[in-house]
Amino acid sequence: MKKTIESIFKSHLVPKEVYKGGKNIPASLKKIYKLSSNENPLGTSPKAVVAMKAALDKIDVYPDQTDIRLREALVKDFNEQLSADQFITGNSGSEVIDMILRAFINEGDEVIYSNPCFLPYSVFSRWYGAEQIDIKLKEPDYSLDVEGILNAITERTKIIFLTSPNNPTGTYIPKPVLDDFFNRVPKNIVIVFDEVYRHFADAEDYVTALPYVLEEHNVIGLNSFSKTYGLAGQRIGYCYTTATIANYIRLIHKPFLLPLTSIEAAIGALNDTEFIEETVKTVLEGRTFIAKAFDELGIKYWPSQANFFIIDPPLPEMEFTDKLMDEGIMVRPVSQFGAPGMVRITIGNQKANEALVNALRKIMTNIK
Repeated sequence: MKKTIESIFKSHLVPKEVYKGGKNIPASLKKIYKLSSNENPLGTSPKAVVAMKAALDKIDVYPDQTDIRLREALVKDFNEQLSADQFITGNSGSEVIDMILRAFINEGDEVIYSNPCFLPYSVFSRWYGAEQIDIKLKEPDYSLDVEGILNAITERTKIIFLTSPNNPTGTYIPKPVLDDFFNRVPKNIVIVFDEVYRHFADAEDYVTALPYVLEEHNVIGLNSFSKTYGLAGQRIGYCYTTATIANYIRLIHKPFLLPLTSIEAAIGALNDTEFIEETVKTVLEGRTFIAKAFDELGIKYWPSQANFFIIDPPLPEMEFTDKLMDEGIMVRPVSQFGAPGMVRITIGNQKANEALVNALRKIMTNIK
């Protein structure tokens, strides 16, 4: 029997679904508002830009061998509640997810997540041969199915992904729900708590992973510099967890992993309190403005704790996104994220938000 190179390919790597990022702005369009990738509405932290420019004279040599300077900056950002050895950094939050899966998953282990959710949870776990258990968010409010997750746990379950606020729904997990969950989940399971959009959450019962880490639960708080800090192009993320888990994952942390410009940009951004506060203010005001427009226009949406909304569009998702593109507004269909027919719209600056509302008003008028 003639063998081919495909005969030694890993079967669990054969593509079933591939993560696709949001589209780039077409060069043919002179003016377009990109409200498809949840990027910062104000651009980039000025202090991050200054720090990156200052680093350009040094890019002919290797960057820091370790990420200790950035981890020490994160200790300050977390008001000294955590130590430097409780942080892990990587080239984006997605790479941190990959490191976590590499550290814990063997072929045949189980990973639980809840669609609609960030696609890399499933795509990346498949790379390591994990069995994927999808306990879908409950409809119609996209709330977490706690009982469904707990009932799905087996001896092979290694990781559970939770997200708050959740991408693409914008919904969050209230503290009482999380308290109950952490008290009941087995102690040999790692909870990856994706809180990338935490800065935009203002619900009274919103909570991050921090108190659960401080209580020594096996939870990892996943974060990114792409949203609040405006560093999506630098691809830098981090997580924090117990020292025991962090020191274990760090065994696979490559030397010279982070580019020098990324390290400097992230440290600069953490110190840019004014930019962070202005970003959050812009998002919260925009969230109110757009929600009011949705109500007036009769567009179905879900209340959001993030810097975006998920909506049930008044037209088929691709027709709707095409019509918005004709008006200079780029948004994101999210069927790929487990929300068939839905569209995600990022909150922009005031000009972008007004352009969005005007485009929606035009579309709704033409439908009627």
